[in-house]
Amino acid sequence: MNTPPAIHVTNTTVHYGHVLALDNIDLHVETGTTCALLGTNGSGKSTLFKTILGLTRPDHGHIRILGHTHNKARRSGLLTYMPQSEQVDWTFPLRVRDVIMMGRYGHMGPRRRPRPTDHQAVDQALEQTGLTQLAHRQIGALSGGQRKRAFLARALTQNADILLLDEPFAGVDKNSESTIIDLLLHMRALGHTLLISTHDLTQVPTLCDQALLLQRRVIAHGTPEQVLRPQTLMQAFENPTPQKGPTWTP
Repeated sequence: MNTPPAIHVTNTTVHYGHVLALDNIDLHVETGTTCALLGTNGSGKSTLFKTILGLTRPDHGHIRILGHTHNKARRSGLLTYMPQSEQVDWTFPLRVRDVIMMGRYGHMGPRRRPRPTDHQAVDQALEQTGLTQLAHRQIGALSGGQRKRAFLARALTQNADILLLDEPFAGVDKNSESTIIDLLLHMRALGHTLLISTHDLTQVPTLCDQALLLQRRVIAHGTPEQVLRPQTLMQAFENPTPQKGPTWTP
């Protein structure tokens, strides 16, 4: 029996009112691979993430996560999502450890009482992201890069097969960037599937097996070497293809 692809998006279109956000998108990501999602601001990257997660409803299209609908995949804990930014009250007295423990809620009972396995998962995520010494610090006291690592740690505690990461390198310092890259390479080596949106093209050949260049429609999809050709990038970054309806930025 063949293993279904980790992420399979077919002929998927999304409108926001009269505004075209995604135009007949096809995306096929095999299990255990890392795919970069590339494109300008407003190209539809965040919309594609939300559509895969089932947070945005497409006009039409077919989406399967390891052969399941996105709703079943989320309920089964098959995938997790780290958004580009978090809507957080940074002054709230919440410790870093508390934020990361939130990733374990789906594994707890209705009373949300952490068990030894939950504490172990948090301890491991703190160590992996280099935040062990900051576990009891208030979340708002962290730097931008440290906050990004904390929310990545929260995603890791869910033990999902598939990780969707929206701009994990945006606004981080070099130390945090290096920590995140090493951790994502480790996750790939363990067989996890990663879909990563990024503006940092220099990291793509090392980190990713494939890349998809998006401008509301698929401009190119292949190996990093194929997609990162200057003549291919120009189609999205210098000469965006005209779209139906007004422009829109997610």
